[in-house]
Amino acid sequence: MSTHFGTRRAFLAGALALSGTALVGAGGTAGAAVASPALAPQDWMGGFPDATRFPALTIPGTHNSGARVGGLYVACQTTGIAEQLASGVRFLDIRCRAFQGSFTIHHAAYYQNLNFDDILAPCRDFLRAHPSETVLMRVKQEYSEESDETFRRIFDTYLDDKGWRSLFRIGDGLPTLGEARGRVVLLADNAGLPGLRYADSALFDVQDDYGAEPIAKYSRIEAQFRKAVQQPGKLFVNYVSTAALLPPRWNADRLNPQVHTLLDSAGAAGWRGLGIVPLDFPATRPGLVEALLRHNG
Repeated sequence: MSTHFGTRRAFLAGALALSGTALVGAGGTAGAAVASPALAPQDWMGGFPDATRFPALTIPGTHNSGARVGGLYVACQTTGIAEQLASGVRFLDIRCRAFQGSFTIHHAAYYQNLNFDDILAPCRDFLRAHPSETVLMRVKQEYSEESDETFRRIFDTYLDDKGWRSLFRIGDGLPTLGEARGRVVLLADNAGLPGLRYADSALFDVQDDYGAEPIAKYSRIEAQFRKAVQQPGKLFVNYVSTAALLPPRWNADRLNPQVHTLLDSAGAAGWRGLGIVPLDFPATRPGLVEALLRHNG
């Protein structure tokens, strides 16, 4: 660890402790959410010790992270990967089509004018600039029916032929934050891929009811938050996104404000360790990512 990095982490940890002390002194409790983010969104993981386990964190994410084009019923984001990471997002949901020996990024049939390199490069650049951070990346096969063996063979060309192996943390089991800093943790959503199995029920508890209309979906989101607080241990994943009835943007315009209000409510003030929260269009709801970050500490 560099002296600069160690000094910065010590400063950030001190800032986090100071804001928590100030809140308790003002009549709050040690478990209450701070009134504003103690850490910059670009470096928010830097205030936590290396031994921190991911289930203890609240991790903003994006659903279908590369999907920006294709029309009203296809697009799920307005910002690119670099902007998402800079905003505090640390979970990316990446959908790869196996096509002519490469991975092209798709949402269903719609090519997103991106290849896998276009996802990995901004992750590398961000992590070089912010070595206290990590990125959890779900990699899923989309719009192709190649065998698991073929999908793995293409993935390996990115690791070895294209030189991306050093970017990834590939291993069984959930690492600690210290083991993952500066790297992309592969969450393998294809049987051919190595490493940690995404949604393995021994490690994860996933709510991804993408067919629920917004009223029903909101109740599932709230219930998953409460379960994460009441039954900690696994890494909870709580998708706010849904594709039911209306275009993703319209559903997000209904759900994101409700979730934001819930997170900032007095009843949720002590909630911690909410897990991964993938969102559609978080950039269109100012303060939503920061609201999630306040549920760390």
